[in-house]
Amino acid sequence: MWDAYVEQALEQLGLLQLLRSLRPITPSLEKLNPVDDEAPIEAKEDGEFKVFDEMQPWDRASVEVEIAESTVQKWLLDIPSSGDEIVTKGGAIKSLVEHPHQFKKLILFSGNDYLGLSSHPTIGRAAAKAALEYRMGPRGSALICGYTFHHRLLESCLAKLKKKEDCLLCPTGFAANMALMVAIGNIGSLLTERKASSEDQKIAIFSDSLNHASIIDGIRLAERQRNVELFIYRHCDMAHLNALLSSCTRTKKVVVTDSLFSMDGDFAPMRELAKLRKKHGFLLVIDDAHGTFVCGKNGGGVAEMFNCERDVDICVGTLSKAAGCFGGFIACSKMWKLLIQSRGRSFIFSTAAPIPLIAAGHAAVLVAKREMWRRREIWNRVQDFRDLTGIPIQSPIISLIVGSEGKALEASRHLLKSGFHVTAIRPPTVPANSCRLRVTLSATHTTEDVKKLTSALLQCIRFQDIAINGSNGHARL
Repeated sequence: MWDAYVEQALEQLGLLQLLRSLRPITPSLEKLNPVDDEAPIEAKEDGEFKVFDEMQPWDRASVEVEIAESTVQKWLLDIPSSGDEIVTKGGAIKSLVEHPHQFKKLILFSGNDYLGLSSHPTIGRAAAKAALEYRMGPRGSALICGYTFHHRLLESCLAKLKKKEDCLLCPTGFAANMALMVAIGNIGSLLTERKASSEDQKIAIFSDSLNHASIIDGIRLAERQRNVELFIYRHCDMAHLNALLSSCTRTKKVVVTDSLFSMDGDFAPMRELAKLRKKHGFLLVIDDAHGTFVCGKNGGGVAEMFNCERDVDICVGTLSKAAGCFGGFIACSKMWKLLIQSRGRSFIFSTAAPIPLIAAGHAAVLVAKREMWRRREIWNRVQDFRDLTGIPIQSPIISLIVGSEGKALEASRHLLKSGFHVTAIRPPTVPANSCRLRVTLSATHTTEDVKKLTSALLQCIRFQDIAINGSNGHARL
């Protein structure tokens, strides 16, 4: 019976064009294989961590990938796939070197590995060393037995980076936002138990209309506690936010926003938010997932870049993007940490990350801070794209809105044929008729890569018509 229900649901998703496919890619192994235990002469040792002054051959593995020709054909024909068509031999993926006719090499322009750290040997060795010494470590939730000295070391490192008193590691950035929002809702519930009037204890949350899904879902859960009132302000519209704050009679106010918006590539108006915070006295929460390690002199993120770190009360971040690793965190005060680890369900009821992942994350934080050339190079690529296209992009996230789903898919397929991995972003990730190509730049892309990409884009998009960062026009294909 349930198989029939699922089949009908899938049919409906098909009619709505909401079925999505998995398309496996393979890292560029020939770039990684030459790396051995001996660091190159150019490497500088800092304790156990080796850092480099410029791009190395293995860095290209973070943006060069391979995809099976059978997968390519399904992609070009927009045929749904579970990924089972990938070519294997004896349980191992065949390499491009062994079977060049069965794989297509692509330059990746759709990932979130902004600094190219996923292929850094220091980070890989940190994970391997920890795995050999500790295996996966004790398995359990952080509050039971999963929290180790390695977790604490990484938390301290991230707190220092974010200039906060403390930090709480979470399984993912999604889980971090969920835990934080639920904990905020719990404040209202806990205070209600001590007061006669529950209305006085309600918390007003003001959320940007384009905030990440994890923030939205976290607020929805918080609302179920009936002690949260939600206000959504127009995207980055500080006049609208000010009006909502001014008319709100709640004394407990929270403003939450992405710092760098993942689908539009624009920044939250941090300085204006800081001014409003002083005026209205709200708690300012930012999700700095896409700004951490990328922005600011030391990689402290968007708040560091706009010199307003002290105005941000709580900063959510991730190790899954520019750090090239995995996991989320919440940088905050010690009191907030204690509250979140006591009431944040997505933290409490999740198994803590294994030690090798934590060791890799710690190495990534140190490498990202010290290899400053990576931040310099990614912003050079941003300038390259501006110069080549005339589009005034603000960040390494480039949102090329083309309108319909068909147009976005057509452009993505054209880029695939041209040797670039850029997926079409469609509903429900973005609203209907705002489908787009989400191009992301990396420190390990070269100027030549960007030139070739823009040349391919010019064959399917008119840059002068492009809609970017919230403008109303649409690119013509």
